[in-house]
Amino acid sequence: MQYTFQELETLRDFYAGQLLNDTVPFWFPRSFDREHGGFLLMRDADGQLLDDDKAVWIQGRATWLLSTLYNTVMPNPEWLEGARLGYEFLINHCFDTDGRMFFHVARNGAPIRKRRYFFSETFAVIAMAAYARATANEQAAQRARDLFGRCIEYATTPGLLEPKFEPTRPARGIGVPMIMLNTAQQLRDTIGDPRCDALIGQWIDEIGTYFVKDDIRCVMEQVAPDGSIIDHIDGRTLNPGHAIEGAWFILHEALHRHHDARLIRLGCKMLDYMWERGWDEEYGGILYFRDVYNRPVQEYWQDMKFWWPHNEAIIATLLASLVTGDPKYARWHKQVHEYSYTHFHDAQNGEWYGYLHRDGSIAQTAKGNLFKGPFHLPRQEWYCMQMLNNYLQKNSVWSGVSHC
Repeated sequence: MQYTFQELETLRDFYAGQLLNDTVPFWFPRSFDREHGGFLLMRDADGQLLDDDKAVWIQGRATWLLSTLYNTVMPNPEWLEGARLGYEFLINHCFDTDGRMFFHVARNGAPIRKRRYFFSETFAVIAMAAYARATANEQAAQRARDLFGRCIEYATTPGLLEPKFEPTRPARGIGVPMIMLNTAQQLRDTIGDPRCDALIGQWIDEIGTYFVKDDIRCVMEQVAPDGSIIDHIDGRTLNPGHAIEGAWFILHEALHRHHDARLIRLGCKMLDYMWERGWDEEYGGILYFRDVYNRPVQEYWQDMKFWWPHNEAIIATLLASLVTGDPKYARWHKQVHEYSYTHFHDAQNGEWYGYLHRDGSIAQTAKGNLFKGPFHLPRQEWYCMQMLNNYLQKNSVWSGVSHC
């Protein structure tokens, strides 16, 4: 199938409506913490607060979202006020004395937990950059660039954030080049940074060289330093939704680089391989974990359906459809879109449930916790709305490209 122009208009209007009338109003302004700053995001299905602790990376994500909506959708002063609450909470409460960020803090910012990985920092970079653009705040822009520099150091200095011992089974993971790729894209697109283009190219090359396995049609989550498969449970475990997220990051970069054919091929391969691995032919939806050799997976939630892989698959399939014109991507997009808005969406209260059993029944009702908040779903709806607007306005620029 292929979408008609009118169907794409309908999709654009649907995503815009869901974003602005359903998803964002679930979170804001009720989650603004006007007493301590930041956001209170651990909420049940009806919006009731479950816990007043704060996950630092989601504080950054929410600040990015509100700033981005202000920058690209409309200059809503309420969104800007929320972004200010998030930005000030991040800089005043979320950094340890060594310059690293906490992962989990109390409502007042008192530290609870710190982790060795630096994802809190990457989301703070994009939050600061988007806020700087919204406010023309050069200090925020410089903070974003400086923190990005520290993230580069963490990403490129082996062992810097690890315990001081030599691992007996060294590995490289796809998570670092993926998160750094998207962080650099966001920084470049909001306030600019001359380091970004070259580094983005390096991280894409790392993903394509080490993690994409054409011979067995998959994208690995971790590999040995030379790119070979580590034949142990962790090394064999695939996360289809995560790799599909990486696929659309690369397709987005292909558009930025004037429909770069090599990047389109790479992004489409990643989407193809992991759709084949992850789509549940019996019940629909994206399975959370798979084993590269179809052996048992260690984690008990391996066959559940989490919200965020479906957000990433909706973006990736729609983007691939518009870029290539290949009808299979429109068909896949229709499948994952219909599954997701049928099973995850809470029509009564707004937003999405986060966790389903394999058969699509609701596993638990929380809309927000240390890992779920206002990011993957509103980013998906915002990105698809923007993408479709661009396509509908410049259809002749995007049509007729077929590289996959």
